[in-house]
Amino acid sequence: MNKLKKKILIISGGISKERLISLDTGLQVAKELRKNSYNVQISEPNNNLQKIINKFNPNVIFNALHGQFGEDGYIQTILERFNIPYTHSGVIASAIAMDKEISKKLFIKYKINTPKFLTYSFDKKNSQLVKEINSKLKFPVVVKPLNEGSSVNVYICNRKNIFKILNSLKNYKKVMIEEFIGGREIQVAILGNRKLGAIELKPKRKFYDYQAKYNTNAKTQHIIKIGLPKKKLNQVLETAYKAHKIIKCRGVTRSDFKYFNGKFYLLEINTQPGMTKLSLVPEIAAHHGMSFIELIEWILDDASTKR
Repeated sequence: MNKLKKKILIISGGISKERLISLDTGLQVAKELRKNSYNVQISEPNNNLQKIINKFNPNVIFNALHGQFGEDGYIQTILERFNIPYTHSGVIASAIAMDKEISKKLFIKYKINTPKFLTYSFDKKNSQLVKEINSKLKFPVVVKPLNEGSSVNVYICNRKNIFKILNSLKNYKKVMIEEFIGGREIQVAILGNRKLGAIELKPKRKFYDYQAKYNTNAKTQHIIKIGLPKKKLNQVLETAYKAHKIIKCRGVTRSDFKYFNGKFYLLEINTQPGMTKLSLVPEIAAHHGMSFIELIEWILDDASTKR
């Protein structure tokens, strides 16, 4: 179809804690598509969405939402009703990938190395929890919500501060307490059946948290030529691909790993990686000869073949 006639509706914004990142992703994608002669409209996922879809009649919907209600199967369930191709993973894969407990149980089932963990529902005495952590994980530990992205409300905790942190997260009702793995931060991008590549991150902060990801002053170092033996690099690419297939993801995913003492630990898989100026998938793609518009067009073409 002629680009001038091809209508792309971008859904961005939303109500999650990653709203600003979603808006940025939507704007960056829209700018690139318009520059390349596509007919583009941006919409919030609100009560006007159905009216906008009916009026604009897009050929493809680009889902630029991040976080809750955007990459957890919720908006995907709504989009299924319109019978219009939409980008990234479908309902079930999105829900599984977003739920850190369910996805980690799948990693374990399929023998993918992942940090040990336990879940906590604020239903135990402090002494009981400390005893369980000492028995199963050891301090320090990582505390995180079960279904947030972009490292929102993720903390490295020791015995002294863990209950203060947990108290600040009570609104989640249930959180994950995970074994802390030191070492190197490795991220891997998968495009459909293609193991696109990997990148290493060296944050100036304690770990690759929200500020390290999106604050230009955080000065996280991006190393695109990773100093790993070819065998190890292939191993982490293969592991990311395996996770992508196990969860039945579609389109593009980015998997986050820690590399410590010769072992890779898969932390999570992201079904809707950011497309901002600081985002990793476009950087990995560019290193492997794929421009930003080519990446976006691949994602759109992939969406259009799903039905």
